[in-house]
Order: sequence, then C-alpha cells, then structure tokens
Amino acid sequence: MKILGIESSSMVASVALVTEGITMAEYTVNFKKTHSQTLLPMIDEVMRMLEFELSEVDAIAVSGGPGSFTGLRIGSATAKGLGLALDKPLIHVPTLDAMAYGLFGVTSLVCPMMDARRNQVYTGLYRCENHLEVLMPSCSADIGELAELLNERGEPVIFLGDGVPVHQAFLCEHLKVSCQFAPVHLNRQRAAAVAALGTILLKEGKTETAMEHRPNYLKKAQAERELEEAKRQGKVKELAAGHSVGTGEKESAYQAGGQRMAEQGVRR
Repeated sequence: MKILGIESSSMVASVALVTEGITMAEYTVNFKKTHSQTLLPMIDEVMRMLEFELSEVDAIAVSGGPGSFTGLRIGSATAKGLGLALDKPLIHVPTLDAMAYGLFGVTSLVCPMMDARRNQVYTGLYRCENHLEVLMPSCSADIGELAELLNERGEPVIFLGDGVPVHQAFLCEHLKVSCQFAPVHLNRQRAAAVAALGTILLKEGKTETAMEHRPNYLKKAQAERELEEAKRQGKVKELAAGHSVGTGEKESAYQAGGQRMAEQGVRR
C-alpha cells in the first residue's frame, strides 16, 4: 500500500509517501511561502526522487483540519484534484490526531495546540502509549480553560504545535501538573504522520471520494464572520467592494493544478 500524505494546515507544508510500514520520503518546509507555491512542486520532487508514478499511489491522506483556513483549502483542493484525476480514494485525517500520533509511545497525555489567536487554541487530548486514543476530540478552546481542564485531570502532559511558543509562559505559570514540550524535530505537523495514520484508517475502511472530502474548520473564517457582522450593520456592499478573487475560484485553481499534475505525470 502506497499512501501519499499531504499536510498544509499551518505554516508547515509537508508531503510524504509511506508504504508497507516505511516512510519512503518526506519533504517538509516551515517557511513564509504560500502552500499554493509549494505543495505541487514538493509532490513532484518526492515522486521523481523515488521514481514512482502518481498512478501507483493507492490513496491520498490529507490533513483535514482544524487549522489555517487558506492552508486547509489549498491542501484539500490539491488532494481532491489528484483524487479525481487518478480515481483514488481520499483519507480525511484530523490534523490534531496526526500531530498526537507523531509522539507515539509517550506515557504522558499528549496535547497538540494550534494557535487560533485571541487566546484561543485548536486542541485535543490523546493517549499514544500503545495506540492512538482520543480522550478529547478536536475543539477550539480558551487557553485558560485548557489549563483548568488539565489541572483537573492531574496527569503529566506533553505539548506540541505552533500554539506552544504563544502560550508556553502562561502554561508554565498556571499548570499544577508536570508538563513537557516536544523537541524541535517533533513539535510541528508532519505529512509522514498523516500518511501513517491514514494507512490505519484505510485498513478500517474509513475513506471518502474526492468529491465528498471537506475540511473541518471548526470555526468560521474571518471573511464569513465579517460578512455576518456587515449584514447586521447593513454594510454588505461596502464590504464586497473590497473583495477580489473569491475563495471558490482559488480552490478551483488549486484543484485543477492537482488534476493537471496527475494527468500529465511527474516522471520525466
């Protein structure tokens, strides 16, 4: 089984190919470049280095959220384009589940945190000592409420994610339980974890078609919140005047790029 993993839920852009219990390749970039510039070239490079055709992939595992609205849309549209062109199933892998799975084997509670701004984080609670056990599914939470919950549980916990540097000082001050922070090579999203967890979900039959796939944003996008507020204040025309290319048009462009890549092939 060859599983292509795609991760674009945050600033991290990552792709990987996992097959028969081995990470054949992983390409990860955590830099200020948009995923629309990086994902398809990264997939191209991975497949060329391995001398594989995209048609050999059995399924596409994509980080399905929560996370950055733009990042998730780009990753989703790319996976959908590849899935449609190759007629391959997609595997929706919850972003926080994959992050926790990357710390497989630890005995502490695992708490991934993605910064959602305004003292909010996307988070969840997991055990990963023997298998991935979801104790608290993905949610949006106030950092203070999360600290109170962890204190109530009274168990050691390890944190990871881009929410750590934002809230580490607060957690160290307010937590009454023992806490650790994942080391640099394990503290961000990785496509290999998405593909590895996707392999398990594939064996359980948890797949979807490219047309069925939808990211899980958890919260409404800022543009949607602004539109709702504008409607309440009667300023819809004023807000619309500042908009350019719509989200739907951008998603279609990313999806079309994935389809073209799959149809043309990546081996030269």
